[in-house]
Amino acid sequence: MGRFLQIVGLVIGLAGLILQFCISIPASMEAGRSLLGSIIFVFNFFTILTNIGAVLVHTSLLSPSGYAWLSAFAGTRMRAGVAVSIALVFIVYATVLARLWQPQGLFLLCDVLLHYVTPVLFVLWWLTSGADGRTRWSDISWWMLYPVAYLVYALVRAPLAGEVPYPFLDVAKNGATSVAISATAITGLFLVLCVVAVLADHGVTRTRAPKLR
Repeated sequence: MGRFLQIVGLVIGLAGLILQFCISIPASMEAGRSLLGSIIFVFNFFTILTNIGAVLVHTSLLSPSGYAWLSAFAGTRMRAGVAVSIALVFIVYATVLARLWQPQGLFLLCDVLLHYVTPVLFVLWWLTSGADGRTRWSDISWWMLYPVAYLVYALVRAPLAGEVPYPFLDVAKNGATSVAISATAITGLFLVLCVVAVLADHGVTRTRAPKLR
């Protein structure tokens, strides 16, 4: 089951990312951005970066040995960290962002694949096969670096580029207080998911242990 979920997750994740780039970059250029600016714009989204991380985790575990540059994505800490991050993608999109726009056609397909299907597949894979009971509470500090660094980048880039990847990060429109509240709430949610991930890692490993003996 674990390998099946990996293969399906990898195929769907790659398909969703490739399709997203193929439709978003031309649309961005039509909106007035350059090719380079359009590529950067697509890479600005937490969803895209996290789905890339999920694809790299699957690739690192499915590829033959010898690809040293992929080994960093195969470790316990990385697998669990990506599971936490992609769970955040699912929750924030489903509860906050999905109601802010109504994508159609291929954009709707990408939305479903990258915000719902790949997160569910990755978390299911991690719970059934990726978790190995070796996460530590200290890993949470490493996992937190990703969303905090992303938040800092998005806020610093916003006044320079005149755009934000997500509406709740728009200081010019919503005010600093509103953005600070939103950022704190999402960071808090991420921290809660980190705690749940450590507990789940050790919990599911214990339930699996009798079957392995």
